[in-house]
This record gives sequence, C-alpha cells and structure tokens, in this order.
Amino acid sequence: MFKRNTPSSSQAPTPVERVTSVLGAGINWTGKISGKGGVRIEGIFEGEIGISGLVVVGETGKVTCENVRANSVIVAGAVHGGITANKLEIRSTGRVWGNVKVSAFSTEEGAFLRGQVTMEDDLDIGLSDTGEVQVSSQENTEENPS
Repeated sequence: MFKRNTPSSSQAPTPVERVTSVLGAGINWTGKISGKGGVRIEGIFEGEIGISGLVVVGETGKVTCENVRANSVIVAGAVHGGITANKLEIRSTGRVWGNVKVSAFSTEEGAFLRGQVTMEDDLDIGLSDTGEVQVSSQENTEENPS
C-alpha cells in the first residue's frame, strides 16, 4: 500500500579508484611508471607516467614529466609538465606548470596552474588496457619533390 517505487538502475556502479603503490618521501626515482591501479608520489619522480587508474602527487611530491597520463590525477604537490586525464583536481597546496587536457577539472582556493586548460567531452588519454602509453604516428602527406 505504501510501497515506494524505486527506479531500477541497470548501470553498474563506477569502480572506486584507490592507491595501490606509494613512492615515499625521501625517495628520488627516475624512469617510467605504467600499468593499472593507483600510485601516490610523495618523493621526487622524473620520467614518464601512464596509469590506467589514479595518480596522486602528495604535498611533498615533485613530478617532472613531459605528460602525466592517467584516468584521475590529484595534485597536492608540484608537477612540472602536462597532464592528460579524465579528471584533474588541484588542491590548495598543488602547483602545476604545464598544459592540461581533461574532461573534468576542479581546483581549491590557493591552487596554482601556469598553462592552458583544454576540456573535451570525449577524451582519449592515450593508454592501452595495460596502462602503456600509446604513441600515435601521423604520416607525412607532403609530397617529396624528385
């Protein structure tokens, strides 16, 4: 009699992204981070990041990377380089020097960004299913004079 009609949702709940690996404070790392899962960087990292998941740059974290690629990126520390992500959040202590390409973008008061923000509805972050960065080559259509 007083039964509430609730609409049934056929969509599966979105997976919760979480940190599965940590680069601790006091650690300096140069190289490549790729794969699935989540990583929190509290130390200093220089190289390439391509993660199918979450990247968190903690307050003590410093990242120098040509382009960080991940599903979600949270910056509370410093990032020198571009960011391509579905979701980007720059916290009040976060500093980003580089261009960002995102689907969703948020900042807290006090956050810093020096660069351009490009927002797109459907963004390809350039990662394979394993988190490997995919490089797309463009063929040169210019004719060579003989």
